Amino acid sequence: MNIDNIQKQLSEFADARNWDQFHNPKNLAMALSVEASELVEIFQWLTPEQAEAIMSSAENEHVKEEMADIMIYLIRMADKLNIDLEKAVADKIIKNGKKHPAKS
Repeated sequence: MNIDNIQKQLSEFADARNWDQFHNPKNLAMALSVEASELVEIFQWLTPEQAEAIMSSAENEHVKEEMADIMIYLIRMADKLNIDLEKAVADKIIKNGKKHPAKS
């Protein structure tokens, strides 16, 4: 996945629709939260077994779309805040490794 390329595509998409005026960090954070809630809603009343099998159900496309929406808003927000998302993820994995070391 090339995040820089996706950021460029999303920026061009928003610019072509004059949406940049709405794509400030506050609005993008709110939109990200809404999309995450829509993903949660799909799984809300499922048993653990049903949740594990979700991609074999009629909901598989819905799950993919909600996850894509989440990623789109997250990448757009990182672009607006000048955050290198790949570096932020790599740094966080290292930090989590120190905080939660593997058991020997």
